[in-house]
Amino acid sequence: MRLRNVPGAKERIAASPYCEMVPEPRKGHWQEFFGGQGPLYLEIGCGKGRFLAELAQRHPEINYLGVEKYTSVLLRAVQKQETLALPNLRFVRMEAEILTEVFDRGEIGHIYLNFSDPWPKERHAQKRLPSASFLRRYEEVLAPGGTVELKTDNTALFDFALGELPTAGWEADVISRDLHADPVLSADNCMTEYEARFSAQGNPICYAVIHKKGG
Repeated sequence: MRLRNVPGAKERIAASPYCEMVPEPRKGHWQEFFGGQGPLYLEIGCGKGRFLAELAQRHPEINYLGVEKYTSVLLRAVQKQETLALPNLRFVRMEAEILTEVFDRGEIGHIYLNFSDPWPKERHAQKRLPSASFLRRYEEVLAPGGTVELKTDNTALFDFALGELPTAGWEADVISRDLHADPVLSADNCMTEYEARFSAQGNPICYAVIHKKGG
């Protein structure tokens, strides 16, 4: 995907009360970034924020934090939130690789990986967000019983993700290769921008909920 650079985007989001640009000092204190206490749910690669904005409105008792590394994309999410002004929705500009530097042990209740970059070349496998190396990072920041929720239209990435579970000592609670065809799973499904586009094209959406064994 080619991203259009938006002049002034970095300065614009840095000035917003809804976005954090230097996240490390908040490690262990992310609840202070929100208007109230509640479990902290994280979306890695939040894009323009449609998914989290809808969830935050559905579940005001949960605090949602969107992680995005592309400044020009994150700007759209921040602008949406500045209009909505939801007390339980915030964003952070950062790379997923530094997750354990930014969040304390057990600080996250749930992680969403929605339509992540598949990194199709084998030499880039460890850059994939469902890879064993990232699962170990998630294990460190997730609270006991915490889960990771994965959605993608890329079957190769989905197969890779499932194949990584035994290596990392994880297991699946839910696996579906056609989320929208399942009346139970799709009943409360919240769609992302990509999901709406891909499903309209007839692409089946793969879905899984996974957790660390014994976690």
